[in-house]
Amino acid sequence: MAKGVFRATKKDGSVYYRASITYRGKHISLGSFAEETDAHRAYQTADALLQSEISYTPEDYHSSDFPCLLFPKWISLINFKNNGLYIKTPIYLQRHFFSYYLSPQDVLVFDVDDLFYYSNHAIMRRGNHLFVSEYGMQTNIHTRYGIRNFARPGADFTFTNGNSNDYRYSNIRIINPYHGVTVSHAPGHMDYAARLHIRGNYLVGHFATLQEAAVAYNKAADHVEAKGCPKQFARNYIENMTKKEYASLYDSIQLPDSLLTYSPE
Repeated sequence: MAKGVFRATKKDGSVYYRASITYRGKHISLGSFAEETDAHRAYQTADALLQSEISYTPEDYHSSDFPCLLFPKWISLINFKNNGLYIKTPIYLQRHFFSYYLSPQDVLVFDVDDLFYYSNHAIMRRGNHLFVSEYGMQTNIHTRYGIRNFARPGADFTFTNGNSNDYRYSNIRIINPYHGVTVSHAPGHMDYAARLHIRGNYLVGHFATLQEAAVAYNKAADHVEAKGCPKQFARNYIENMTKKEYASLYDSIQLPDSLLTYSPE
């Protein structure tokens, strides 16, 4: 076998080749290849990169210059070389933050507080949604930042600097953290509507404050589940509201007839 290459066999008996390299005492896998020559080229490319006197940056990547070395692995290697820390996901450490490279053009930015998490969770993109795999399930990373599923950019949350790839905590402003509540700009004032989705939307009502709408949604969810609705609804937690204040507001809310007469049949 060529240097840095190991022959392996799949369950069906077919042969493939694995490439790896050791750098600063760390054994690093470079990937699997159908041909021994490609595996060896990956090893040679990685070796030349790590031994080079050039301090490459993420912007220096060109696939023709680094044959058989995939871009995510290239990011991991130059980060290890330049910053002294090997991370298996495509992270490059910057001062006070880090960049996560989904591709050369698709770069996410995070606070260092998130480094451990994303070092151990690979990010996937599907359209505008970003996911990690946890316990066999795909988890939208927005939930780490208080952004609800189906929250609307600009209405329920904003990125302060306008960069929707910048997930630093200081850059994310949550406008509406509550389930079932929509915020709209009515002439002269803000309007807060609560809706419950059960094979279509039930309007719970329009309210003067965001908190009232959130509590109304909770009351509507309690009511239909008590009536036998098979759907389980997430509840809203209202910060800075005592149990007594919550109970008083909850009791004062009148549900519409469409919900009072709800039947799951």
